[in-house]
Amino acid sequence: MAETTEPRWLDDDEQETWRAFLWTSRLLGEALDRQLQRDSGLPHAYYMILAMLSEAPGRSLTMTELAEIVHSSPSRLSHAVNRLEEAGWVSRCKHASDRRTTIARLTDAGFAVLAEAAPGHVAEVRRHLFDPLTREQMLEFREILHALLGSLDPNHEAPCAPDA
Repeated sequence: MAETTEPRWLDDDEQETWRAFLWTSRLLGEALDRQLQRDSGLPHAYYMILAMLSEAPGRSLTMTELAEIVHSSPSRLSHAVNRLEEAGWVSRCKHASDRRTTIARLTDAGFAVLAEAAPGHVAEVRRHLFDPLTREQMLEFREILHALLGSLDPNHEAPCAPDA
């Protein structure tokens, strides 16, 4: 007969931490999405696709690379890129040496939309995430987030700190 073990229930401090994290994550995501929708007509997921393409060399990534970066399934990303392509903000083409690979490229129009949306988005991120914290708390929070990302996504590499 298999031995059953009791679950490791969360203690009161862990339960309070879990719920604070859960509600903060949800409310922050909703606030950012609301701001982008209101000010730019963009869902947050579309903004992230445009932003990641804008940071890539040549403003282009393979669809596989883009899906990994934005943590999206290929089918969900394909749907989003279809919508962005219809708007004229992203274009797709086949890779020159591998016709099975599709490249997504941020168009000039897409870059303009992103440039217009970015200031309001950054202000909202700053207002909800950075302004309530001291610099020390922010740096500590970053370390905590990297520890959690390491557990959730073992392939995630923490970015290097900028040179002083």
